Amino acid sequence: MVASLFVLVLFSPIFFVIAILITVDSRGGVFYWQNRIGKNSIPFKMCKFRTMATGSDKKGLLTIGNEDSRVTKIGTFLRKYKLDEFPQLWNVLKGEMSIVGPRPEVDKYVRLYSPQQKKVLDVKPGITDYASFDFIDEGTILSNSDNPEKTYIEEILPQKLNLSLAYIKEQSFMTDLKIIYRTCRKILLGW
Repeated sequence: MVASLFVLVLFSPIFFVIAILITVDSRGGVFYWQNRIGKNSIPFKMCKFRTMATGSDKKGLLTIGNEDSRVTKIGTFLRKYKLDEFPQLWNVLKGEMSIVGPRPEVDKYVRLYSPQQKKVLDVKPGITDYASFDFIDEGTILSNSDNPEKTYIEEILPQKLNLSLAYIKEQSFMTDLKIIYRTCRKILLGW
């Protein structure tokens, strides 16, 4: 929580600029709130910078690559560098999320979890985890699929959950630092 508050205060001028760019780029609010399932299956509203046209989630929950017409111009940039994720620090401050932990999923997909996979709901969800950098190109994978929804449910989601379960088994302060480092390296350097 202390780290989240520090980052929010330190980067607030950058967040202000992002807010202006989002407002100028397209109609709608600066933030996008989406219901996600957290620890102990408790729903919460996860906050992100808005990267899509307002109402886009009614056309589907998955983003299909860089060519998804719902993504705004500034949204493409924010997504590339994961800047849209920073408002989730607010969720960390509220105690709903951690910086590192299994990524929270929408209820539609949580309902598909096996009893073993539901163990990811025993811990707080996080902003980043192993799946965040292993599936940084998830949109591209889905854009190459004839049936993105099926690909996500049958291929991507199980792999992400396996990575989350592996994280839970080895969860420690050093593991968290390693994941934060690898996430930053993948976003900034691409490796």
